[in-house]
Amino acid sequence: MDQVSLIEIRQGRPGFDPFIGSWLIQGQHTMVVDVGPAGTAEQLISELEAREVNHLDYVLVTHIHIDHAGALGPVLARYPAAKAICHEKALTHVVEPDKLWKGSLKVLGEMAEAYGRPLPVERSRLIAHTDCPLDGLTIVETPGHAPHHLSYEYNNKLFAGEAAGNYFIMGEVDYLRPATPPRFFLEVFISSIDKLRQLRDQEICYAHFGSAPGSHQMLDRFKEQVLFWAELIEREMKRGGDDLVDRCVKRLLEDDHNLAAFKNMAPEVKARELSFMANAVKGFVGYFEERS
Repeated sequence: MDQVSLIEIRQGRPGFDPFIGSWLIQGQHTMVVDVGPAGTAEQLISELEAREVNHLDYVLVTHIHIDHAGALGPVLARYPAAKAICHEKALTHVVEPDKLWKGSLKVLGEMAEAYGRPLPVERSRLIAHTDCPLDGLTIVETPGHAPHHLSYEYNNKLFAGEAAGNYFIMGEVDYLRPATPPRFFLEVFISSIDKLRQLRDQEICYAHFGSAPGSHQMLDRFKEQVLFWAELIEREMKRGGDDLVDRCVKRLLEDDHNLAAFKNMAPEVKARELSFMANAVKGFVGYFEERS
């Protein structure tokens, strides 16, 4: 039986600890799911070494955003036998990350600088998801959060990336939030949730931090939440007026029970979540504007 554990990758940034993690799978194969930003690569490597991980077979990349795959170059350098599996359409951006980096700076600004610039990875170290050689690993294309997003099913665990949102436990209350940054397509996002729902009911492991025992219940809950956000944001857009994004965030915090744990968060964590919520709302706004 494989052992699965979550490694916290501390960022040293107010409100961002804990926030980013890497899933370690140890058994017939030793693998990690996502590796975090470039700026904290050595922290992840040190933690793997502390757990006596001397050999790594695969890195499973859910998507190549710099907070999930930025550390890929240093991790593969430390483990020369390892290969990384990622979406076939993302390979060129991993080998030559300049365009990815410029886009990250444009969207994330100072946060991108904090995460750090990804290093190029040799093409020979990468495996396109369509050529995956690993028996027992099911790869599901789940675009929506990103066009190159993948989810992985392995040994009765679903590594859903951000296709199932972000999930955290705050005290005794959980917190579920969509990750729907621009450019966002609602139908594509919902289709990805439906794909994951067709898999067996199993533990669901989220890309940032946290897990839940029943994937079906969590995916049903998440789909309902995304549709609720869509209805509320479209209604607010039709009302018109100023401060649309701020107004939507305020309404969502009031009306979405999945966000109830927000009130338990420390001020710096609230600031982080308000930023990500605003970006998620902008994704919906852009979607409805394109349709009009």
